Amino acid sequence: MTDVKHAKKYPEIWRRFSPRETLIRYVWYVSIVGIAVWSVSDLNIPWFYFLDAHVQAGDLLTRMWPPAWGYFDQLLGALLETVHIATLGTVVTVVISFPIAFLAARNTTLNAVTWLIGRLILVTSRSVNTVIWGLLFVAIFGPGALAGIWAIAMRSIGFTGKLIAEAIEEIDQGPVEAIESTGASRLQVLWFGILPQVLPVIYGTVVYRWDINIRESTVLGFVGAGGIGILLYSSVNQFLWREVSVILISVFIVVVISEFISASVRERIT
Repeated sequence: MTDVKHAKKYPEIWRRFSPRETLIRYVWYVSIVGIAVWSVSDLNIPWFYFLDAHVQAGDLLTRMWPPAWGYFDQLLGALLETVHIATLGTVVTVVISFPIAFLAARNTTLNAVTWLIGRLILVTSRSVNTVIWGLLFVAIFGPGALAGIWAIAMRSIGFTGKLIAEAIEEIDQGPVEAIESTGASRLQVLWFGILPQVLPVIYGTVVYRWDINIRESTVLGFVGAGGIGILLYSSVNQFLWREVSVILISVFIVVVISEFISASVRERIT
């Protein structure tokens, strides 16, 4: 080995990255900055609004205080409807996503075509926002809670099904092979060999998704899919800021309670 090659292979100064890796990293940095600059310039953001943004924010908070607590009586029904939409949407999600998860798991699906169909359903569900699902189901069922329930369900199927499918693919194959050796049917293998292993994941995922659905169902009223969002949209449009503050405080309390319930249940499961 020549002195040049030896010096190149064993440099006296340690460097974390080679020159080539350093060049690639800087190319990435410059590309990201370039994309950010291009995005900002393309959006034509009116920067002069930022000059008095703090004044406007302070004025808005002044108008929202004190909250119109008397409005809470009219709010309670819509608040409960929001919780019902999230809960029933989660129930529908479990019913639909459960078989799809088995279809989308490589070790339980029938063949490559059924696996592809299962994955396609999960990806389609996750790729559409809850509000967009809400718009579609309002067009189908009309305004109301039913559209909200299906919007929540269709959005949640992808999330829940994906996590359950991944849990199924990671199970211990020992119990499954033992049950298969007894001549059990495919349904018996699923029921006694696979399901007991993934039940904790299913419980934890469903509770976590219910918690997310509580938050997402609060905005469905903006597109007419029921819940407290309808009242929030109405109050904002009428500049009734003291009522808006009551709605936001109520939503915050419900979200905190659901977060506490979700965390407690998942802690007990795990």
